[in-house]
Amino acid sequence: MNQSSPPRHAVVIGGSLAGLLAAAVLAEHATVTVIDADTLPEGPEPRRGLPQARHVHLLWSGGARAIEAILPGITEEWTAAGAMRRSLPTDLVTKTAQGWLPRHREMQFNISCSRDLLDSVVRARVVGLQGVSTLQQARVRSLEGTADRVTGVRVDTPQEKGRLVSADLVVDASGRGSRARIWLQELGMSGIRQAEVDSGLVYATRVFEAPAGSHAMGFPIINVQSDPRVPVPGQTATIVPIENGQWQATLSGTRGGQPTSDPDAFVPFAKGVRDPIVGELLEHRKPLTDVTVTQGTANRRLYFEKADLPDGFFAVGDSVATFNPLYGQGMTVAAQGLLAVRALLRAKGLAHPAIGREAQRALAPLVSTAWDLATSQDILYPGATGMKPRAGAGLLTAYVDRLMTGATTRPTLARALLQVITMNSSPTYWVRPSVVWDVLRASDRGALKAAPLTAAERAVAGLDRDAAAEAVEPADPVGPVGPVGQAR
Repeated sequence: MNQSSPPRHAVVIGGSLAGLLAAAVLAEHATVTVIDADTLPEGPEPRRGLPQARHVHLLWSGGARAIEAILPGITEEWTAAGAMRRSLPTDLVTKTAQGWLPRHREMQFNISCSRDLLDSVVRARVVGLQGVSTLQQARVRSLEGTADRVTGVRVDTPQEKGRLVSADLVVDASGRGSRARIWLQELGMSGIRQAEVDSGLVYATRVFEAPAGSHAMGFPIINVQSDPRVPVPGQTATIVPIENGQWQATLSGTRGGQPTSDPDAFVPFAKGVRDPIVGELLEHRKPLTDVTVTQGTANRRLYFEKADLPDGFFAVGDSVATFNPLYGQGMTVAAQGLLAVRALLRAKGLAHPAIGREAQRALAPLVSTAWDLATSQDILYPGATGMKPRAGAGLLTAYVDRLMTGATTRPTLARALLQVITMNSSPTYWVRPSVVWDVLRASDRGALKAAPLTAAERAVAGLDRDAAAEAVEPADPVGPVGPVGQAR
């Protein structure tokens, strides 16, 4: 911060991951107040304002790298707190729409833990930054200012109603329930377009006790995806090993095939998806929680970047766009977008005219990429409502289907698939000449017919009880490695 200029102040509405990262970025240029309606917990504990935290959250390597760039050393802090850095696809057993993905040597990675732990480590780091403070149990009532410029917010606290918090910049990171469009309308601004694609998706999650020894051996993430090409409700089942020796299991189903909160129906649902492996793994496990169900998971996007926003304001994270949680895009889109905002602020400064509008436009390309990936699949499910695919989308979908089919047999295409899915590259990566050449030769000949679990993994999980006594060391799930680091 330039000490010769008057001190500047920024307000961030919302203390979830996007808001905390926004505060970290802004702290280079101003004092920052993070306003949240909850009392923010000291450690990895649930809070009312983040009910979706109870479900599986995977932070892709694209997002982890972005957060690491904003908060250097955060990955080590996550793992020290109990999170696991998992190699992909080595530590992943997944059945995509096109079939089982082989477990090659590391091509990408993800961070596996509960969302509460993920957020708590970031929160502890950010609130410890110089110039960052929090205003908790405070609900934002409105934006202060005019249609030309936002100058702060009005908040209600237990001690005071309508308290004015002035700011040079206000960032809305209040999430899926954001009221930013209403607040802007109250200032005299209108015309913010909204789009939505809703597959009717419902999520159900339960935490189980993991088998003894499974964490120590590095038991993989297990995932059975749906196939949107088949005109039936899409159903998925996932197990993610998380901290404290636990398995977090999440089921999902689109309209007409949703899971329920009935604990007796949880395992049968998991056994009824395209492959029963998740249900079989959970069948003899001790549940540690009730079943948590979340509805209202529609993809929704507000086109703030196309509106004539007042100066001194922009929105980020779920306040801008919410995605089907199945694709794991939200945290990464927010983190990568805020990296772009950081570059803008470092280049032009917080005092630059229209910095809010420019920040909003800097976020837009990342949001657009994730939006197109999510909605192009979700609109295919029976009963899905909302924006239809663009002209020519069918040809692109056919190409991606062929690429994903090739990923079940060709390491180069598995690498290309993960490069984009983990959000390290845009989908344009898939039309590089080398990738196109491999896609043209793609085939499912020789694809795996069953989940690629090792004998030791099956034994420790209780799937092959007779083999349990024989399994001492886990077999190498990826086999010998070629000269370029790919499994033969």
